[in-house]
Amino acid sequence: MSFSSRWDRKDQGPGLVDRLKGTVRQAAPLKPQLEQANRQVKLLISQLDSTVNRIKQRDATIFKNVVSSLAKHDTQHAAVYANELTEVRKMGKMVTQAQLALEQISLRLGTINDLGEIANTLAPAVSVIRNMKEDLRMALPEADKEIGELSGLLSSVLVDAGTTGGISLNFDAANEDAQKVLEEASVVAEQRMRESFPEIPASVFAQDEREGLTA
Repeated sequence: MSFSSRWDRKDQGPGLVDRLKGTVRQAAPLKPQLEQANRQVKLLISQLDSTVNRIKQRDATIFKNVVSSLAKHDTQHAAVYANELTEVRKMGKMVTQAQLALEQISLRLGTINDLGEIANTLAPAVSVIRNMKEDLRMALPEADKEIGELSGLLSSVLVDAGTTGGISLNFDAANEDAQKVLEEASVVAEQRMRESFPEIPASVFAQDEREGLTA
């Protein structure tokens, strides 16, 4: 079957040979599946954006507590708030990295035009989703079902495209490409964190370390 017919084929039902063989299941057209996958990716991006905004609000509140405690010379509470702030920012970086990686996936899904591109694009995308799955579930526990469905949908399209085109997938190259996507997203996420969040006063941690040594 040609790529064009598999790309956006209207389902005509099983043919005579299929009916005789009893194999009535026909593979779904690829284009609608990719469009559905991209919609799900964009939904996750939107949800992560809301999570980032909540993290920013929480960060601002805790940072004010750090500053307020320092103004009162209450270094003990300032250190507690600063440690909490560090954990919040770790989550913020993780969520931002996931958001950036998904944006790359969405961009790639929107530019697929032929069968070869499906294999080259989806294999790394599937790998990225799998690598981020636990982080995504931590950031968006309410979207656990959608994350699983997205991973399954991308894998299904990838297998279907490989079967249709007789393409052998290079998983080593796909994993390497996925790692590059995640590393680039990590670098940009780190930069965004530095630009968006005020630096925690170093004196807080210095005082905390001194108190730990004398305890």
